Parts: sequence; C-alpha cells; structure tokens
Amino acid sequence: MFRKEKTSSSREVVEFSKKNLSSINELKKYADLSLLKSNLYRDLLVIDTLYQQQQYMYDNNVKSVNDRIVSIHQPHVRPIVRGKAGAHTEFGAKISISVVDGWSFLDTINFDAYNEGSELISQIEQYKDRFGYYPESAHADKIYRNKVNRAYCKKHGIRISGPCLGRPPKDLKLRKEQKEIQRQDEAVRNTVEGCFGVAKRRYKLDRIFTKIKGSSKSLIALIFMVMNLEKAMAFIAVVYFFIINTFRRIIRQVQGSPQVILFKTLIIQ
Repeated sequence: MFRKEKTSSSREVVEFSKKNLSSINELKKYADLSLLKSNLYRDLLVIDTLYQQQQYMYDNNVKSVNDRIVSIHQPHVRPIVRGKAGAHTEFGAKISISVVDGWSFLDTINFDAYNEGSELISQIEQYKDRFGYYPESAHADKIYRNKVNRAYCKKHGIRISGPCLGRPPKDLKLRKEQKEIQRQDEAVRNTVEGCFGVAKRRYKLDRIFTKIKGSSKSLIALIFMVMNLEKAMAFIAVVYFFIINTFRRIIRQVQGSPQVILFKTLIIQ
C-alpha cells in the first residue's frame, strides 16, 4: 500500500513540475529569462535538469540515475551509499587525506560517489612529488587493498598494511609475528581516523553549510591547514622551551650557583 502511494505521489510531482516548466516556457516568448537574477536563473536550470532525471526514473522504473541531483541549492552534492547503521546514505564531500609524521595532507575533495580504493596510487605518487621518494609502507583501509594496488606497491617496494594473501603460514611463530605486525599497522592507521575525529569535533568538519562547491572545498582545506598550523605552533613552543632550559643550565654551570632572579632580570631587559 505504501509503495503504491509513493509511486502515485512521484507521478503527481513529475506532472506538476512538467506543467510549471511548460508555463515558464510560454512566458519565454514575452520576456527573456536573462532578466532573472543570477541565482534564480541558476535554480531554474537545476530544476529543469532535476525534472528530466525524475521523469527518466519514473518512465524506466529505476531508482537511480547518473549525477542525480538531490538539492536545488547544492546541485553538486550526490547521495553516497555507505551502509552504516546510523545513516545508510550520506551527502557531502568525499575527502582523502594522507598523514605523514602527524602532518595531514589533503589529497582529494570530491562530491561524486566513487570507489575511493582507486586513489591509493595517486596518493602515493603525490607523496613522491612532495618528498622525492616512495614511502616504506602504506597503511590503508581494507577497501584500498585490491589486486591493482597490491601489485603497484610490490613493484615499487612498498609494504601495504593488512593480512597477506593466501593461506596463513604453518609455522606458529611466523604466524604470530604476522599478526603482531598487522596489529601495529592498524594502530598506525588509526592516526588517520583520529585526524578526522579531531577535525569533526574541534573544527566542525561535519557541519559545513556553505552552498557553493568552491566555498565548501575552501573551507575543508582551511580546516586541515589550521590543524597543521596548530601542530607547527606546538612544535615551535617545545623547541622554544628546550632552548630556554638549555640556556638556564649553561648559566647555572658558568656562575656556579643558580641565579634564577638574575637570569629572569636579563631576559626582561
């Protein structure tokens, strides 16, 4: 019963949209649409494309279409099926980052639904462009451990995280060593999950409400830039206090007794 009502409602929406667009096409004979404001003209073009997509899905009895529009004000956003318990479908940008020694590098921002496992090779090549050599190991999620990526890593001498292909070795000691390496690899890979957690919790990465595609990309890039700046400032603070403490020890050794007040007076002057 619910399915019939849903189909009937979809048909009515398509018919109403067709009627309204036909009325607008009649008005075009008397006035040019360029007289509309830029945002209204853009919305009209999006609505026309949206109507064509809905009409195609209704006529062919399908539930999906390429580059499906789900928001008039954000036509670049695509539905991304994730299969999670809390949200089966998500909307927004797909972000791929690589973390090297705690520094986050934003590699990809894409609003289309695609298999992110195909990005490992390009991310490794970007690493080579940044540092001049290939990494010793790549710690990635299960979706990245396909045959193509494994063959690429093997060709360039890169160890990819995760269990080895084939049967486990019969030697119990060797099997235990492999499990320990896998456990350590997962611990290292959790650094990426931690970066996303910090970006969402402290910098509101999951609450971006900009409507323009370029503005969303800029805001996402700024979030990761600020995260790296915070790490840089913490590193500078550690170096600063290390230098101060070193000078204090040198002065104490030269003077023979700790002249803390004199040292502070000299710093103030």
